[in-house]
Amino acid sequence: MSEKKDYTIHLKAFDGPMELLLHLIEKNKIDIYDIPMAELTHQYLDYLAAMREMDMDVTSSFLVMAATLLEIKSRMMLPKREKTEDGEEEDPRRELVERLLEYKRFKKISEVLGSMADLQEHFVGRAPLDLPVRHLPPGNIDLKLLVDAFREVMRSKEETASVPSVIVKPEPYPIEDKMAEILQKLRAGTGSLPFAAVFTKGNRRELIITFLALLELMKKQEVLVRQPHLFGSIVIMLRNKA
Repeated sequence: MSEKKDYTIHLKAFDGPMELLLHLIEKNKIDIYDIPMAELTHQYLDYLAAMREMDMDVTSSFLVMAATLLEIKSRMMLPKREKTEDGEEEDPRRELVERLLEYKRFKKISEVLGSMADLQEHFVGRAPLDLPVRHLPPGNIDLKLLVDAFREVMRSKEETASVPSVIVKPEPYPIEDKMAEILQKLRAGTGSLPFAAVFTKGNRRELIITFLALLELMKKQEVLVRQPHLFGSIVIMLRNKA
């Protein structure tokens, strides 16, 4: 008769019962979707007993998990199992498997974030430097900056807008008419206007059409949009006046 080998436990610190369960599953190469509850419960209880013998802290969460494993094990031993609405037998291990998979995902994410934090420790931040005056934005400013300026105009218009007493049919605003209106305003003055001066009137729909008209004029190279000074006001001007 072969000599029975004693079960050897190599203890290490675990943050919680879920980490201990994952350790047992990975160490014994157990299929997480088909857990042998009797074997897993036995090994889990052996760990708790060894932790007590070594005066390691066994918190209530470890004991609650032990009770959960024993309950699942006892339900697995019942001759008949409860059925779901679809008529399939309910697996008592299902909830435990879902919790283990979710914990495994969060553990993986925490490991990635931890490695990113370790990498970031090798870099030292520096206080912002004053930009030289010669570093001005280019004549053709970034579209994102233009969109942000338009959003600011829209925000100010919405704050002062009032609800009409009657609901009327929305007026059409052809983009060609708005393009002509912008050019007329520029030619009537010095050939340049502040960005906000183009959006002095109109409801939300009309303001959006005006902004699209401005983009079309820029595309056709009839107007230029510039920012003479860093973080300064945006100016619209005729191309032949630039």
